[in-house]
Amino acid sequence: MIRAATHADLPEILAIYNEVIANSAAVWFDDPMTLADRTEWLVSRIAKNYPVLVKIIDNEVAGFSTFGDFRPYPGYRFTVEHTVHVRADRRGAGVGRPLMEALFPIARALGKHIMIGAVDGGNEASIRFHEKLGFRETGRMPEVGFKFGEWREMVLLQKTL
Repeated sequence: MIRAATHADLPEILAIYNEVIANSAAVWFDDPMTLADRTEWLVSRIAKNYPVLVKIIDNEVAGFSTFGDFRPYPGYRFTVEHTVHVRADRRGAGVGRPLMEALFPIARALGKHIMIGAVDGGNEASIRFHEKLGFRETGRMPEVGFKFGEWREMVLLQKTL
């Protein structure tokens, strides 16, 4: 089941996000988030009418997805950037795809034209995942991020909605 996230889901969303921060270069944060951080994030998304979706399996949050402003300038108002993260023990089990696909009609209904994915250049699995969903690579930005003592490359992918 995929549904809108609630405040009650935040501890599980936080656990997923912090595991990603600690163990991958998918998110370029060095320090874990707090429940207060994730609460502010959820409130902000809701205030902008942006979705935060969760996939529930066995009464637990298996993953979440959302999108938000790509850049805060008027010329980008029809473009959003998405996020999708899956709990470590559910990766590769078909959780991410429906979470992503559920975002597309919501973005269209909000009048969005382009969805952007910004992926760490070392994450070939995520790049392939996006391509299977109809995203195409539109740019590579070498050494724009830093994590785990290394410069990171960002791959930009986009999908016309």
